[in-house]
Amino acid sequence: MRLSPRTDAVIAWVASLPGPVAVAYEAGPTGFGLARGLTAAGIRCVVVAASKIERPPGDRVKTDRRDAERLARLLRIGELPAVRVPTEAEEAARDLVRARDDVRADLMRARHRLSKLLLRQGLVWEKRAWTGEHESWLRSLSFDGLGVQLAFDEAFDAVLSTHARRERLDKAIEAMAATPPFAPVVGRLACLRGVSTLTAVGLAVEVGDWHRFTGNTIGSYLGLVPSENSSGNRRVQGPITKTGNSHARRLLVEASWHHRKPYRPSRGLARRQDGQPPAVRDRATRGNRRLYQRWKRFDARNKRATVAAVAVARELAGWCWSLATMDENL
Repeated sequence: MRLSPRTDAVIAWVASLPGPVAVAYEAGPTGFGLARGLTAAGIRCVVVAASKIERPPGDRVKTDRRDAERLARLLRIGELPAVRVPTEAEEAARDLVRARDDVRADLMRARHRLSKLLLRQGLVWEKRAWTGEHESWLRSLSFDGLGVQLAFDEAFDAVLSTHARRERLDKAIEAMAATPPFAPVVGRLACLRGVSTLTAVGLAVEVGDWHRFTGNTIGSYLGLVPSENSSGNRRVQGPITKTGNSHARRLLVEASWHHRKPYRPSRGLARRQDGQPPAVRDRATRGNRRLYQRWKRFDARNKRATVAAVAVARELAGWCWSLATMDENL
């Protein structure tokens, strides 16, 4: 049967069934409003991580009915891989952070289109791009051909408007980072090198409850551990699993590159650490030094940089967990 997508209609239908009743549905673009509504109504609800449901290799028939029956059977025996349902505030913050991530990708594409348009006209900026000087040079350009001029104006306008969107979202995220419940965790995470306020907010809203994990399991949750195909005495490890939260994984890998250079606290890092308890600053400093030493050992072994960055990101996840779970009353 088909139901209305409205939360109140689904809850009313579920409540009309003979009890006890439990509900399961796959996590997806519909969000978590239905799960929160069912829980508030006293109905057990499990939001399922669809990618973690095992399916026999020989099962080649997939329909909505068969999927629903499989969910019902697994729910009955308690074998459904559930995801954590965030609060409304956490979900709203996550939407804001992901909107900023989308704008970042849009800006990169807009800049790419503009630079390639100029390249086709034989114009190449040989200094550092996307600075004030570069923008002044772009504003001074003009073309004889009407088509080229219109194409350039549209491409340049797309860069400027997307950049303005990113700045508005950055300000909104920074304002949110200074308010509860994000401020304590964000302040501690930002004591690590490469973890700016924006990165710290992204990690905080994507991971949510850090106490669900340990220093060893946080890397597995974020898909930063090697895949494995072992049997008996044979052990084969492959690339990282890339399971779990891809947004948080990307933030950690990007932050890991900052630890490749020798550890010399910058003014920005000192400013972020200012006001934090001594125990937090001490733990962050030990993490920063250790992560640099990890990079140093990888470089000495001529390890491929991209592989080393992922390995450092896995350990960085552990240090983030260590700081995020520290007692706020230190």
